[in-house]
Amino acid sequence: MLLRRAVGSLKFLLLSMLICFLSELVPRTDASKSFEDVRCKCICPPYRNISGHIYNKNVSQKDCNCLHVVEPMPVPGHDVEAYCLLCECKYEERSSTTIKVTIIIYLSVVGSLLLYMVFLLLVDPLIRKQQSYSQPLHNEEENEDVRPSLGAEGLTRSRSNTVLERVEGAQQRWKRQVQEQRKTVFDRHKMLS
Repeated sequence: MLLRRAVGSLKFLLLSMLICFLSELVPRTDASKSFEDVRCKCICPPYRNISGHIYNKNVSQKDCNCLHVVEPMPVPGHDVEAYCLLCECKYEERSSTTIKVTIIIYLSVVGSLLLYMVFLLLVDPLIRKQQSYSQPLHNEEENEDVRPSLGAEGLTRSRSNTVLERVEGAQQRWKRQVQEQRKTVFDRHKMLS
């Protein structure tokens, strides 16, 4: 039942992300661009007794100059031209659609990894139940595929090597290797080569 809920929530999440993604792919015209997507940025250094300042304004590319962006003009009328020659104005444009699509893809990957983690947490108890029928190996030098026989049922189980059993075996081998490395490094104070 818990697994069905997880699958249902996964379907809902994927469907909502797909709808968001497709709504962002609809092409937009220049007239529909958000005011945050374009701006003219003028950086004016200190001039006489006036400190430097940065001015931002949403204007077209042809109007991106000091006269259209710097408001209110900090200098009197006869010094405007000299002040504007010192200012450096740049037209900047960004694509908020690309930013949104990138964020959606990133969140989709993180969400799918989280759902996969939940799935593994739900499946792990099922794997642990099967593990109670088999005994762990006592010696690393023994063949890792050989399991103690539990009658006819044990033989068929050892022959049917499913993906989950292989993953569980690899996980146990990895845990034993980590324990051996910890013992070697911390207990014996030797470096691993």
